[in-house]
Amino acid sequence: MKKTALLSLAIIFFTVNSCKQVNKQVQKEVDNQVKHKAHNPIIFADVPDPSMIRVDDTYYMSSTTMHMNPGVPIMKSKDLVNWELICYAYETLGNSDVLDLKNGKNTYGRGSWASSLRYHKGMFYVSTFSKSTGKTYIFSTKDPENEPWEKIEFEPSLHDNTIFFDDDGKVYMIWAAGKLSIAELKEDLSGVKEGTEKVLIENANAPAGDNIMLGAEGSQLFKVNGKYYLFNITWPRGGMRTVLIHRADSINGPWEGKLALQDLGVAQGGLIDTPDGRWFSYLFRDYGGVGRIPYLVPVAWEDGWPVLGEDGKVPEQLDLPVNKSLIPGIVNSDDFNRSEKDKDLPLVWQWNHNPDNSLWSVRERDGFLRLKTGRIDTSFVQARNTLTQRTIGPESTGSTMLDLSNMKEGDFAGLCLLQKEFGLVGVKIENGAKKIVMVSAQKGETKEVQSAPLNQDKIYFKAECDFKDRADKANFFYSLDGKSWVSIGETINMPYTLPHFMGYRFGLFNYATQNVGGYVDFDYFHITDKI
Repeated sequence: MKKTALLSLAIIFFTVNSCKQVNKQVQKEVDNQVKHKAHNPIIFADVPDPSMIRVDDTYYMSSTTMHMNPGVPIMKSKDLVNWELICYAYETLGNSDVLDLKNGKNTYGRGSWASSLRYHKGMFYVSTFSKSTGKTYIFSTKDPENEPWEKIEFEPSLHDNTIFFDDDGKVYMIWAAGKLSIAELKEDLSGVKEGTEKVLIENANAPAGDNIMLGAEGSQLFKVNGKYYLFNITWPRGGMRTVLIHRADSINGPWEGKLALQDLGVAQGGLIDTPDGRWFSYLFRDYGGVGRIPYLVPVAWEDGWPVLGEDGKVPEQLDLPVNKSLIPGIVNSDDFNRSEKDKDLPLVWQWNHNPDNSLWSVRERDGFLRLKTGRIDTSFVQARNTLTQRTIGPESTGSTMLDLSNMKEGDFAGLCLLQKEFGLVGVKIENGAKKIVMVSAQKGETKEVQSAPLNQDKIYFKAECDFKDRADKANFFYSLDGKSWVSIGETINMPYTLPHFMGYRFGLFNYATQNVGGYVDFDYFHITDKI
């Protein structure tokens, strides 16, 4: 009897332990699979209003950077997940007080908006529009990585337009919000062909109901198996941003619409397929201070309709290659060392508004970025030649070192986090003396939070950003030797505000408040994905 009991206990013990080992192995395999799969968001940084195409086995994407220049960034990828900047469609849209930050004017939150990227008969096209200039733009090139984009511009500014090359050789543009318009373009794309403009869909909001806060906009048109599919974003009042799809057998309609996705507020984008026949929808999500971040959702086809998501939900994991770091493809450190063949600025950099190219250089002093003053400014957001990069999530740190030897009375230079409610740390010259200053613009009130005297010509700054679970907090630090860091000022909140309409950006700045002709040399800018 005792032997039987002992044998039973041994069997139970062996079975339990075997199950534990099997469970551990299963969990390990599951963890391994998750570890080697892509996750959403595919880019944890401000890349809003995406438009995407595939050319053979390479994907290309355009996005919005509004008041930043150069503008309309173009990225490429081999796997839909890991992207790198390859060019911009333009250096500047033109010159005016609002674009040049002159006479107290600016174009924050405007500039150029949502673009439409297309590939047709060996040529890349990207269309966009600008409320700042009142114009519509179409850029084209055969080789975005090696050739410049040619620009066509015409009036008026067609809101959230999508350019579409049909199989019969006609070229169309769709635009507007709520009541959507369509027109055929001239053969040379120089404007709308007279007599072709008409209403495409009278009430594109209808599939989402009557109580709409944001009319259906962000049009992107696709043709799959002979049918036309029009993607739009809308926002029901009291709800979340929503994907709408309209379908038609003819580009002239009639159109039938469906609510295609309503989860996490992920919306605005379109369709992309892979060389092996899979389909995805690329969209974006508002995510607080870091900005609007791109997502992918799988697409299945049912009864001729694209069905977005998994059981109507946006998945965390994707059956695509694992995400790698956004460094160096989207942001990158820069030691400002340049050979003769190097471009002056890598693509990760953008200026806040149009730069004055006579007032900056990476050639005058080897290994340094020099920012000179050329006019008097009264506020940080109106100062010209602030050089910026995106912040990235879930957390990131930007740091720099400044040589202050050639500053003049009233000059102010340093490291910022740029948005309407900005924060910054810098050095001011007051009454012939240098002082370290932390400035905050929380809730619209700009104030000097803390200062400390400085008795040397070199200073190190860093800013730490926490975007985890929309914490949207940042802290600033300074160092006299680059090793020992001192916190300065207060923790700032980083809200996403519409007047600037973009995620927070690291920025290097220098401006004059009393005398022109001074300059500051930045030794480096380093970015990491940690705090």
